[in-house]
Amino acid sequence: MKKIMTVYGTRPEAIKVAPIIKALEASDKFESIPVVTGQHREMLDQVNELFDIKPVRDLNIMSKNQTLNGIVAKVIAGIDEIYAEFEPDAVIVQGDTSTVMGAAVAAFNRQIPVVHVEAGLRSGDINSPFPEEANRKLTSQITKLHLAPTAESKANLLRENLPEADIVVTGNSVIDALLEAVDRPVEFSDPKLGEALGADKPVILVTTHRRENLGSSMENIGRAVATLAQKYPHYQVVLPAHKNPLVRETVLPHLEGLENVLVTEPVAYAEFTHLLKASRIVLTDSGGVQEEAPSLGKPVLVMRENTERPEAVKAGTVRLIGTDYDRIVDEVSALVEDEQHFARMANAVNPYGDGKAAERTVAALEELFGVGKRIKNFS
Repeated sequence: MKKIMTVYGTRPEAIKVAPIIKALEASDKFESIPVVTGQHREMLDQVNELFDIKPVRDLNIMSKNQTLNGIVAKVIAGIDEIYAEFEPDAVIVQGDTSTVMGAAVAAFNRQIPVVHVEAGLRSGDINSPFPEEANRKLTSQITKLHLAPTAESKANLLRENLPEADIVVTGNSVIDALLEAVDRPVEFSDPKLGEALGADKPVILVTTHRRENLGSSMENIGRAVATLAQKYPHYQVVLPAHKNPLVRETVLPHLEGLENVLVTEPVAYAEFTHLLKASRIVLTDSGGVQEEAPSLGKPVLVMRENTERPEAVKAGTVRLIGTDYDRIVDEVSALVEDEQHFARMANAVNPYGDGKAAERTVAALEELFGVGKRIKNFS
């Protein structure tokens, strides 16, 4: 039985590898070895608990005010010892974090095959998002099996001269996780959130945390959200505030005293899926939300200058609007005031998955080790 180690460290990674880990656990051909770095702490633990995943090791790497290089150094040194202990036959990493790049480099140096989930995403700008664009490009260079979520991601990899035989289009496993979580009953840990969603007001959900938006762009976001709340008092604005103090210090002062704005602590994943489902409009600079919201028929306005997820932009369910104050206000206003515009975005086809990414992933691993065959690519 081949040993497959899955290394992850942040909440988005945990969400996307959870269906894959569960599928590996159900397989009679693989032994699943989940390992966490703890790049996110509380939010990571919540996802593991939700999906009943018990990591065999936890590096717990985070410390106050550490640098990106400090994170990567801890990941490489810590995970190398775990590789030596368990001797996995392959290592799965997901996405584009410092955990992904560090774990992939450490596996490559031990000549352990790297399996990259969500491979092939590209923004075209090495500095945006930072450091994620570099992390995923570096990881692709040392990956044995590329699990691309879409045909466009596969095309990006082919343009970089990576072998087509090493690429499988699986769909995005975030859809697997979302479809499971949103069907589960949930009770909001913050009573005010439950009250707000039960008040029969349309909801604008705002999430912002992107590193490249810190500073004047984040100021624009805070000002724009405040303006929208005042312009549309019949709407409820909900903003789960990121833990980063630079985000809070910049955005939250603009929202003080606005009765139809609810600022909460970060929301556990199960709760967030229900919050997303209850929302009418999503305003975000997140990557994963661009994939999740279209699955629930929610128009998404992305406060970034570029995106590594262009499929939904082309499909029409996502609009890339940047961080200009006037543009943010105008784009949200158009969705509030123009029902036809709203309907076009809400009813666009979601290009990201069908809930079978984990099944395709396990089948691709079976073929990699000569114990099975791939199944048809997601399209």
